Order: sequence, then C-alpha cells, then structure tokens
Amino acid sequence: MSSLPPSPVANAFPRIQWDPMQKLRLTNPEKVLLRSVEANPIDYTLANNEDSAAYVKVVLKVLAEASGASGPSSKVSHLKDLLPEDDAVQILYTDPMGVVTHFAITKLYDIVVCLKEKKRGSLVSMGSTFFNQGDGNLIDEWRALLRVLHLGGSGDAFAQRGAAYCLACILMTGCPSQRSATEKSYKIKHSSVEEPLQALISWIASQLQSNASSSLSLVTPTLTALMGCSESRVKFANSGGIGYLSRHLRNGTKGVKSGATVQQLYELTFCIWALTYECKNSATIRATFARDNAVVSLVNLVSSAPREKVVRVALSALRILAQCTPDGPSGSATKKEVTGSTFLNEMIGCGLIKYVDQMKERQWTDPDIVDDLGVLYKLLHDNFKEMSRWDVYLAEVESGSLEWGFLHTERFFKENAKKFEGPDGDFFVVKLLVALTTSNDEEVQAIACYDIGEFVRHYPNGRAIARSLGAKDIIMKLVDHSNKELQRHALTAVSKMMVQNWAAVN
Repeated sequence: MSSLPPSPVANAFPRIQWDPMQKLRLTNPEKVLLRSVEANPIDYTLANNEDSAAYVKVVLKVLAEASGASGPSSKVSHLKDLLPEDDAVQILYTDPMGVVTHFAITKLYDIVVCLKEKKRGSLVSMGSTFFNQGDGNLIDEWRALLRVLHLGGSGDAFAQRGAAYCLACILMTGCPSQRSATEKSYKIKHSSVEEPLQALISWIASQLQSNASSSLSLVTPTLTALMGCSESRVKFANSGGIGYLSRHLRNGTKGVKSGATVQQLYELTFCIWALTYECKNSATIRATFARDNAVVSLVNLVSSAPREKVVRVALSALRILAQCTPDGPSGSATKKEVTGSTFLNEMIGCGLIKYVDQMKERQWTDPDIVDDLGVLYKLLHDNFKEMSRWDVYLAEVESGSLEWGFLHTERFFKENAKKFEGPDGDFFVVKLLVALTTSNDEEVQAIACYDIGEFVRHYPNGRAIARSLGAKDIIMKLVDHSNKELQRHALTAVSKMMVQNWAAVN
C-alpha cells in the first residue's frame, strides 16, 4: 500500500469551518455529515453502505468545488514541508480552497485505505462505495480526481499524487482481474472504468516524458499500484509505457542529472518486471519490449548494481523474458516472431553473460537471485554455443552496447565483410553503426568509428557506401572531440574513407 505523506497544511484541517464557505455550495445535511465524520473514527462511517457512499460523494463534491477550473491554489499548491499549526491556520484564511482541496484528498485517501483493508466478506467494500448499486456504473463524482490531475501550471504535487493513487484504486476495483469472490456478488460494470483508466494512464505517460525526479514522485506510487492489474498493464504498455520506463532506467544507471533515485529505480524496475507477465499472451507487448530496448536497460541495471533489491527484480524480469514462449500464434505472417530466443540474443549482445558469470561467484543472501542467476547462466551459455560470431556481433550492434573485443578486430572484418550487406542488401548494420557514432557513450562512439573504418577497408566499394549513408559527415564532427581516444578513432575512420587504396598505404 502506497503511503501518502501528510499535507503541508494538515494542521489546519481541524479548524475548517464549513458554514462560511459559500463557494462549496454544500447543503446543510452535507455539512452535518462532514462534521459528524470528524467526530468519529473513519471505520464508524464506513461500517454502513449508505453512509459510506454518501460520505464519499460529499468528499468528492468538496474536491470538485474547491479545485476549480482557474488552476492550482495560489499558496497551498506551492508548499512542500509540513507547516506549524499557527502558520497552517493563517494559510486557511488566505487560501481556504487550497486547504480544503488537501483536506478532501486526505479524507479520500483515508477512505480508500480503510476499505482496502476490510476483510473479505465485509458488507461495505470499494465496489459498494464507488459504484452505483442500481446499474453498477462508476459514480460520476470520480471526475473531480481527473480535474486535479490536469490543473494548469505546475499543478499541486500533493493533490495530484493523492488523486492519482485514489483514482487508480477505485478504477482497478472495476477490472475483472481484480474482482474477489465477494466483489463478484456485487454488480460492477467494467465498461464504466475503461475510459477513466485510459485517461489516468495517459496522464501518467505524459508525466514520464519528463526526466525530472519530481515527475517520477508524482506517478510511481500510482503506477506500481496499477501494475497489479492485468487490464491496466496492457493499457500502459499500449500507451508507450515500456519505452518511457526503459528510458528512465537507462538515464538512472548513467547518472543523468535530475534522474531517478535508487528507490524510484526500484519502483520503475518493479513495473517493468510486472509488465513482462503480459508477454506470454501478447505478441504486441513482446515486440514492444524488443523495440524499446528494455533488455538494454535491465542489463545496465544488473551491471551497475545500484542496490541488491534492484538487481533482484531486474534479474527476475530478464529471466521471464529469456523464457518467454508465445501462447498461441503471433497473428502476423510477415513479421518475425519475438520470443525468448530474441531476448537472449539481445542479452548476449549487451554482454550479460560476463555479468552473470561474475555474479555467480558472489555470495548472495537472497535465494531468488541465486535461482535466477542459475537459470540465466544456462540459457545464455546454451544460446551462445548456437550463435556464430556474426550472430553475436549483430546482437551487440542491435543492442547498442558495443565493447572492445574479438568482434572489433581486423580479422573479424576480413572474415565477415560480405555479411554487412544484410539479407535485403540495404547495409542496415552499417546504418546502425552510423547511428551509434552519435551515442551518449563515448566508448560506443569510438568503437562505431573503428567498425565503420574497417568496413570501408574490407568491403568492395565500402568508401562509397559509407559516405552515401552520411558516415563521413557525422564522423568528421568527432575529429575535434575532447576525448582523445574517440578523436583518434574518428580521425582514422575518416582517413580510411578518403584513401583510395588502403592496402597500398599499409
């Protein structure tokens, strides 16, 4: 269960007076209900279906009225730290709607937590509280939560985080995979949550487009909650979520400024791991994992080893991908099927064999890590034995994780120069190498320059092909690079593209 930190103005909540707040347009019975709930434990109000549903609707009405269309509140939305009582009460007088918005979010969060902790068989549940008893549809008042998420400007971090988490818990209640035996006895119409769930996931995806740690803080509690639901996992994957997560994980392991904290890396890795469980049933999601370089991100995590708990979840995700076998036909006769073998080739290209070999020599206290390492060790080595040197090279280039070794030598290029044509004669491997000369990793750039130069030397008319693909112009920009090693390999590659007969020079 996610924990919502206290509102910065929590100390002002007991001083809220409902009668003077005409903007909220509350009826007298609604004001009485708000006051009576404050005088009793929350369990008391949520012990009865009618009272529980009525209280939720009043809280959501308060939220809708307080968080108007004009945008975030003038003062409360900018606060981060808990204020002393006197300061919080002063804010109540200068920004009452901001305080009331935080009050409503806090109370709704308390309701959700209380209902989720109720024992199975309880007469009051998430379903009976947030879905109409007549038609089983989601109550209309949920829209107040979506409005909070889309407040203009910088928004209100506390309100957005709380609203997103509460909305996720409410919507998951309406998903078939989450219905317990008790909930199934209560009518809930799944179709009423599909559009709101997509709207929530779209908001999360928009936040993940930012590299800022603050944006991650807004969505990771909600996202980890959503990953427990198959329906939301599929919607998130189809909204580009795997790509967003993979990018954040790569940035986190490379120490990109304002990137994820270790805890956020763990939460993001957990989400990737949860998404791997949809691979068996979905060719589209398997293809998305392959397209969005999720394996590269996971291998980077394993190699950088930020914390044991992160490594454990990353290894588990890699194991699931490596053992992935499609459940049924791919549905496409033209596209190559993505399977566990596809992911294993990519893992080998990223150098996972080396990391697994090293990790097996360490003493691990977590038996899951030991088990996953054993399985991956066997799968990787068995697959490696079946791969030719060219297969390994191709996997490495496609992964973008180039490392110096026997694949980047004169002998390798002499033996494999013709294979750079590709099955379609489009020299796609050379195109990939040209793209890698703009990598953020300077060693990868240097190796790509070396490989392009060797291709030019050993493939007939390699100079013209490399130049037609824009290699010369891109590499020329690296000749004055501050990294001396990269500068040297760039200059050598350009020289090879300009010399007519390199063999005569040697």
